[in-house]
Amino acid sequence: MSGFNYEKNQPHQMRAVSAVLSVFDGATPKYRAADENPELLFAAKQYANNILKVQSQNDIDGRFPDRSDDQNILDISMETGTGKTYTYTQTMFELHRWLGVFKFIVVVPTLSIKAGTRQFLQSKALAEHFEQDFGGDYEGVRLRTYVVESAKKNKGKKSNAPITIEQFVKAENKKEIHVLLINAGMVNSSSMTDTGDKALKDLFDNPVDALAAVRPFVIVDEPHKFPTRDSAKTWGNIKRLKPQYILRYGATFNDEYYNLLYRLTAVDAFNNGLVKGVRVFQEEIQGGMDAAVKLVSLDGKEAKFELNEKDKKQTFKLAKGEDLAKIHPAISDLKIDKMNKTVVLSNGLELKMGAVINPYSYSQTVQDAMMQRAVAEHFKLERALLAERAPQPKIKPLTLFFIDDIAGYRSGNELSGSLKDKFESWIRAEAAHRLETESDPFYRDYLQKTLDDVSSCHGGYFSKDNTDSDDRIEQEINEILHDKEKLLSLDNPRRFIFSKWTLREGWDNPNVFQICKLRSSGSTTSKLQEVGRGLRLPVNELMARVRDVPYKLNYFVDSSEKDFVKQLVGEINDNSFQEEISKKFTEELKQKILQKYPDIKPLVLLNKLFSDGIIDDNENFTEDGYDKLKAAYPEAFPKGLDKGKVSNAKDEGKDTIIMREGKYEELKALWELIHHKAVLQYKIKDEAEFVDLFTAYLRENAAKFPQAGIRTAVNETYINNGLMLSRRIDSIEDEDFIRFNTMTYREFLEKLAQTAKIRMQTLHQAFYRIRNELNIGDFLNMQTIAQIKNGFNRFLLHHSFHKFELDYQLVGSKIHPTKFTNKDGKPRAVKKADLGRFEDTEHRPAASYLFGEIFYDSDIEHENVANNQIEGVTVFTKIPRNSIKIPVAGGGTYSPDFAYIVKTKSGEILNFVIEAKGTDGAEDLRKSEERKIKHAEKLFAEISKEIKVVFKTQFDGDRMAELIGQHIGAAFTTQAEQLMQQYQTQFMQDCAECAPKLTAFIQEILQGRHWGFSDENESFDQAVALIMEYEYQDFSVYGWLRNQNGGSLGDGIINFPEECLPKFDADVEDEIYGLEQDEEDDEENNEEAVWDTIDDFYSGLHEYFGSWFADCFRTAAQNTASTLPAYFSVHDTNSYTNLATMQKELCDDIAQKFGWVSFWQD
Repeated sequence: MSGFNYEKNQPHQMRAVSAVLSVFDGATPKYRAADENPELLFAAKQYANNILKVQSQNDIDGRFPDRSDDQNILDISMETGTGKTYTYTQTMFELHRWLGVFKFIVVVPTLSIKAGTRQFLQSKALAEHFEQDFGGDYEGVRLRTYVVESAKKNKGKKSNAPITIEQFVKAENKKEIHVLLINAGMVNSSSMTDTGDKALKDLFDNPVDALAAVRPFVIVDEPHKFPTRDSAKTWGNIKRLKPQYILRYGATFNDEYYNLLYRLTAVDAFNNGLVKGVRVFQEEIQGGMDAAVKLVSLDGKEAKFELNEKDKKQTFKLAKGEDLAKIHPAISDLKIDKMNKTVVLSNGLELKMGAVINPYSYSQTVQDAMMQRAVAEHFKLERALLAERAPQPKIKPLTLFFIDDIAGYRSGNELSGSLKDKFESWIRAEAAHRLETESDPFYRDYLQKTLDDVSSCHGGYFSKDNTDSDDRIEQEINEILHDKEKLLSLDNPRRFIFSKWTLREGWDNPNVFQICKLRSSGSTTSKLQEVGRGLRLPVNELMARVRDVPYKLNYFVDSSEKDFVKQLVGEINDNSFQEEISKKFTEELKQKILQKYPDIKPLVLLNKLFSDGIIDDNENFTEDGYDKLKAAYPEAFPKGLDKGKVSNAKDEGKDTIIMREGKYEELKALWELIHHKAVLQYKIKDEAEFVDLFTAYLRENAAKFPQAGIRTAVNETYINNGLMLSRRIDSIEDEDFIRFNTMTYREFLEKLAQTAKIRMQTLHQAFYRIRNELNIGDFLNMQTIAQIKNGFNRFLLHHSFHKFELDYQLVGSKIHPTKFTNKDGKPRAVKKADLGRFEDTEHRPAASYLFGEIFYDSDIEHENVANNQIEGVTVFTKIPRNSIKIPVAGGGTYSPDFAYIVKTKSGEILNFVIEAKGTDGAEDLRKSEERKIKHAEKLFAEISKEIKVVFKTQFDGDRMAELIGQHIGAAFTTQAEQLMQQYQTQFMQDCAECAPKLTAFIQEILQGRHWGFSDENESFDQAVALIMEYEYQDFSVYGWLRNQNGGSLGDGIINFPEECLPKFDADVEDEIYGLEQDEEDDEENNEEAVWDTIDDFYSGLHEYFGSWFADCFRTAAQNTASTLPAYFSVHDTNSYTNLATMQKELCDDIAQKFGWVSFWQD
C-alpha cells in the first residue's frame, strides 16, 4: 500500500459508524431514477424508535424532535484528532453496502478544509485501504470525488452550472460512491441558483434544484461553523438541497444538537490515549519586568492607553497604524490595525475597553527565549524518536511556529531576515553540540545533513505566498500543505514550519510534536482548538499509526497566558459534560448509582448514605456530602480529565514518583542483571540456509503481492421496470489488466536489499528459484518492497525456534542510566506514565512494592500491585514501559511486566521476571506474542548462567503467589532443571539442523521414492493417504501408504533415516530422576511431583517436535505440489493430526472419511 497506512476497526470509530447504520435498521430502499439515491422508507415510528434506541445504547439523553424539518438531522460528536473524516468516509461505504446509497454531498466551512478533505478522499492509500483491508466487503467499490470550484462569469452571458455538479448529478454507476465536495462560500454562491443555458437532467435550470432531485445524503463537517437558526444563510441553502438526511460530524455543535447518536468527548479522547497529551511551556517574566498597559478610552480615531510601571503612570494616545513601541520600548513591531468599538492589533489581538497587557510579553527577548527553548526541546524529542526507538521504526517529529514577523522570516522571495538568521544560528549551535557526543549512526548522519544545509530544515506558509512565483517557496508550500508523506520522509531534513495562524484550520499533520505561539493571538478561538493542530497520534517512517507510549504535544506560550493549562483543562471537562451540583440527593442521582452498582438495594443505599454522614434525614447533602458521594460511587459520575494528560512543563516533577526508602537496594542486583545489553544471534549456518528461509516466505505469500497497472472498467446499460440502469462487468481473465512497473528489476533489487538488509545475490537466487510460482517481474513497485520487508520480519518471528534456532550474547558493561537509575546508578524518580496509564488512589500497594502509589495498565497488573502481599517476597516492581528491550527475530523488541525478589525459608534468594497476559491461557496468545515469550525464556536462560532468573508467564486467573510458590515448592534441584534445559536446547538445535534433510526426504517419498513397489500392479498413484507415527521416547519416525480400500501399499512401513531426525537419549528421565534423588537431603521426596515434572518436560518436547515436523512436511508438500492427505501422531493413540489443517481427527472419523472398514485394517 502506498502512502499512509490507515487503521481499520478502531473501536471509537466503529461505534460512530454503527450508530448511524443502526438508525436505518428496517429501512426499505425504494429505487426511482438511475441517477438518484434510493428513498429509504420506514414502518410507522420505526425511524424515531431506532434513534431513541441508539441514544439509549450510547448513554445519551435524547428526544425525537417535534419539527419535521429537524427529524432528518443526525449528529456525531467526535473530538479533534480522533478521525472524524475517516469515520464519515467509512459510513458512506457502509450506507452504500447495505442500503445502496451512492450519492453524498460533503459540505465544509473553508477552502483550507476543502483542500485537506479533497486530498484525503482522493488519496490512493485510502482507496487501497478500503479495497484490500476489509476482507472483500468493499471490493470493487471506489470513491469518486467531484470538487466544486468557483468560476469567473462571462459578462452578458448566463452562467452554466459548474461541470463537476453536472457530472455528479448525471452519474449512474452504483458501483461507485459519488461524493460532491463543496465549501460554504460555494453553497452561498449565486452560481448555485443562477439559471443556465442548458438544463440539468433535462429538467432543472439551476444546480440547487438538480442536486435536490438526486435525494442526496449531506455530510456537514465542523457544524459549529454552520449555525442552524432560521435566519442563518448557509444553513438555509443547505436545506434547499432537500437532503434525505443530514449527517453532522464535529467536536463542537454550539449546543445545538438535534438527534445526537454518538459522542466521543474530549475527556474520552485524552483519557483513552486517542490523542496526544499536552505539555505547556510558559515564559515567565521575572525580576522587575512588571508593567501594565491599559486601554482606557476610545473615540474611533484615537485610542488612549495608560502605562503603569514602578508605581508611575503615563498616558499615550495612538491612531490607527501607529506602533505601540511609543508606549513602551519593550514592545516591538506591534501596531494598531483596526479601531472601532475595540482596538485590533497587528497580531490579531483584540483589546476591549479596560483590557490590560504586559509590554514585556511583546518584547523581542521573550520571543527569542521561546524559540530557543522550542529548538532545544525539539532536538531532545528528535533523538528519542529517531535514535532511541531502535529497532522499532523511527518517528520524525515536526515543530510549528506561529509568527507575526513575516518579513523577518521571508524578505521578498529570499530566505533572509533577522528572525531567520537567529533561528538558523540556534539550529546550527544545537545540532553541532549534539553531534559531538552522538553515537547512533543514523542520527549522526541526520545532524550532519542539518549542518550541511540549515536552510533546508525549515519552511513556511503564509497567505501571501499564494501569489508568489518563487520555485523554492512553492516547493515548501506543496510539502507543507499537500505532501504529508514527503514532509515526514526521513530523507527530507525539513522539520520546522513557520506560519501566521494560516495553518490553524483545515491543516493537520500527525507528527506535529511542538507548537510555539510567538505572542498571544488574541483570538477568541478555544484553547482546545488551538492545540488541535498537534493532537493527532503520530505515524512512523512506514506511515503506520503509533500508540506504544503516551505521547505529548509541547505547546509554548508567553506570560500573558499564565492560565493556559487551567483554561484548557477546564474547557476539556466543560466540553465533555456539564455537572450540576445538587443540594439534595435526588431520585435521578439515586437511579444513576443503582444502575452502575446493581448489587446495591435502594433502601440499603439510603441507610448507608445516612450512616456515613453524606445526607441528613431529609436527604439533603451535608457539608462536603456531594464530594463524598462522588468518591464513594465514582462510576455513577462523569469522569474528568486524567491527571497528567495536560500539564505545565515546570510541574513535570509532579508527573513522577519516587521509590520507597531502601527498596531499590534489594532490587539492584536483578535490575542491573536484566539490563545487560544482549545481541540476538540467528543460528543459520550459511547463506544457502538463509536462501531456503527467504524462499519459503515467498512461497507462502506469492499470492499476496500487489500488482501495479491499469484495469479497464466496463459498464453496460440495461432497462429494468422502465428504468435505464447500469452495471459493471468484471472479467475473471487478466486481459483487461495492463501491468506496468515503477522500476527496473535491478532498481527493485537494490532498493529491496537496502530496505530489508538482505544481499542482492540472495534475493536474486530466491526469486529465480521460485520463478515458476512467482514472477516477481509483475510486482516491481514500492508496495512490494514494503510488504516483503514487513512480511519477512513477521515470518522470521513466527518461525523462530522451528525453522531455525536463536541465541543471545550478552555484550557491553555499561548499564546506567536506566528508567530507575541515573548515570551513576543511583535511584531516581520515575515517570508515572511509564508504570501505567491508570491510577488507583483508593488503595495502597502491597508493602513489598517498590513504590508507594499504584499505577497500572490492566486488571491483572492492578491485582498484582494492590492485592498481592506474598510471604517471602522482599521487593517487587512493575517494570517501566520499554525499559527492558529484548530483541526478537525479525526486528522489534519485547518488554516483560514485573520483577520479583523472593527469599525462601532456607535463605535462598530467587529472582523472577513475569509477563502478565490478560488471556485465559497460552492457546489464546497470538502467534507473535507466543514467539516473543519464547525469546524472553531463551534470554533469561542465558542470564541464569550467572545468577538464577526464572521467567514465568501469568495468565488470567493465575495468582502470583501460586506461580511463585509452584517454583519454590518444586521437588527439583537447580541441577535437574539445568539438565532439562540443556536437553531441551540441544533437542531444538538438532531439529533446526535436521530440517533441510527431513524436508528433502519427505519430498522424495511424496514423489513416490523409497516405497519399493515389488507388486507390479501397485503404484504410488493409488495412494489416498500417508500415515506417519513416531515413538514416544526416542522420536523415531516411520510411515506407510493406504489405498482407497484402506490396505497398505508398497512393501510396507518405511523408517525415516536417523540423520533426518533429532537425536534424543531415551534414558534421560532416569538421569533427571537420579539427580533429584542424590540432592534431596533435607526434604521428604515428592515422588508424584517428580514424575509430573518429567511428564511436563516430555510434553514440551512433543509439542515442539510435532510443530517442527508439520512445518517441514508442509514445505515439502509445497515444493512438490503434493495434495496427498497426510496424518501424523505419536505411536499408539486414537487420533492423528491432519497436516493440511493441523486439526486432530479420530481414527474412526478418518476411516469413515475414506470409506475404509477400519483404520487399523491390514
